[in-house]
Amino acid sequence: MKTERKEENAIVIDILPMGYVSEPRQAYKREPIVQAVGLDQFKLFELITKQGADVQIHDRVYIGDAEREKIERVKRRISYEDLTATAKLELPFVVEQIVRENESRFVDFFNKSVPITPKFHMLHLLPGIGKKLMWEVLEQREKKPFESFADISGRIKSLPHPDRMIISRILREIEDSNEKYHVFTSR
Repeated sequence: MKTERKEENAIVIDILPMGYVSEPRQAYKREPIVQAVGLDQFKLFELITKQGADVQIHDRVYIGDAEREKIERVKRRISYEDLTATAKLELPFVVEQIVRENESRFVDFFNKSVPITPKFHMLHLLPGIGKKLMWEVLEQREKKPFESFADISGRIKSLPHPDRMIISRILREIEDSNEKYHVFTSR
């Protein structure tokens, strides 16, 4: 479902204008740090902003290889544990925003998901989907591919909020580094 490639864009989830307080360097030597989540694979990043760049929480910033407007460089990839308290609070809202903006990409998951093993299907990875609901999804998508989250919830009455299931799964993959299957995120 996903491919390993570089993130091109990210959404800011926290800004530390004076860097980390716990950093042993003197305050005037610290760099302004931005924590962000990638749009495609939900990778977590620590970014260094350009001098005088105005960056706000929920801003979309370019982090690809070409000329960057607000970001000087990508300092490193970080794990969920490295996020600040503010970033941890903002992460669910940003993930929800990304899922809603890219609805067709996540609806395709319902249309194109395949068995992982003979007894375990990709749909089982979503919270709340068991064998019975999985078979109902497979039957409905065989009749006609799903077009939107509203279409999914309309055709499958016991699946009222498929978008929330996707969001929950993405957050679980980000938060738990020991998760065996990464469907939407990159390790």
